[in-house]
Amino acid sequence: MLYPIAELENEKLSALQALEKEIGGPVVALTQLDTNAADLSKENLQKIKEAEEELGVVLVALRPN
Repeated sequence: MLYPIAELENEKLSALQALEKEIGGPVVALTQLDTNAADLSKENLQKIKEAEEELGVVLVALRPN
């Protein structure tokens, strides 16, 4: 399962911003995405790790549907 950043409608975004003001700090809204990680070979896993280091991000390889 993955939890990407949620796209919020204006009403929900306003509610989140009000909550942030109330608690005095940022809150990140995530949404649940049902998926399965890919079953990678050691070679391909190493390629993913190298790409993560080069790009400065976390990468997740998914199993195609």
